[in-house]
Amino acid sequence: MNDTAPPRRIWLCADDYGIAEGVNRAIRDLIGNGRLNATSVMVVGAAIGRDEVKALQDTASRSQRCAIGLHATLSAPFRPLTMHFRPTDGGMFPAFPKLLRSGMLHRLDPEMIHGELMVQLAAFRELFGRPPDFVDGHQHAQLFPQVRDAFLLAVKQAAPGAWVRQGGRSQPLAQRLGAPKALVLDILSAQFRKRAAKANIPFNPAFAGAYDFSKEPDFGTLMRQFLDGLPDGGLVMCHPGFVDEMLISLDPLTTQREHEHAFLAGDQFPPLLAANNVTLS
Repeated sequence: MNDTAPPRRIWLCADDYGIAEGVNRAIRDLIGNGRLNATSVMVVGAAIGRDEVKALQDTASRSQRCAIGLHATLSAPFRPLTMHFRPTDGGMFPAFPKLLRSGMLHRLDPEMIHGELMVQLAAFRELFGRPPDFVDGHQHAQLFPQVRDAFLLAVKQAAPGAWVRQGGRSQPLAQRLGAPKALVLDILSAQFRKRAAKANIPFNPAFAGAYDFSKEPDFGTLMRQFLDGLPDGGLVMCHPGFVDEMLISLDPLTTQREHEHAFLAGDQFPPLLAANNVTLS
């Protein structure tokens, strides 16, 4: 009798494909070497032309299974695809804190958000020739009040076969209290899961990957924590990339992306997966 438990299959998803060419190259490198099995694409990004899309499709087609999703984007410094989107700041989406605050105070226009997300979903379909496998949100905007209902409706209408990302963890409460950023995602995700379930839209059972990027902690240590107790079908978010001028101009998360790529591409990552009885295939 074999008492060995079957491996837990998880999603390891690199966010932000399309934000900059250096990020795109790093993500393709990891997919090509079997170190990622999902990435989400910013159709409003600065590096999401046809060549970058084809390169991703070619790389993903050679992997055992790589899901490609839409990274729905509603915050600055990116610009909406719809002409009359409001509120904007100098033609850009509102900054992340303002977007969250406006959602909490119910000052957003869900119809306008729904319209923008429908256009982003259409742009993905036009670029890739199909709807996304899943849909998540840049800076977790899909979880915000007022945004979440518009988000789920758009997914239901334009990508009915897709699953969506929720940001709640599976660890005991005492363990979760030590990570304030992740605790906020736990709280926001509770309502998101209820609404997704009511709409019959599938979602990942658990989430990991949130941390304070500004402190530049050791990513290998973090990955050990992320995998601890993550159930089958759980999702780990990551942000690998190579720093270039385009990335520096658009996002404060720079050198830590290279640290993430180095660990995921290195020799320590496969044994860590094996030690935790986790597989990406």
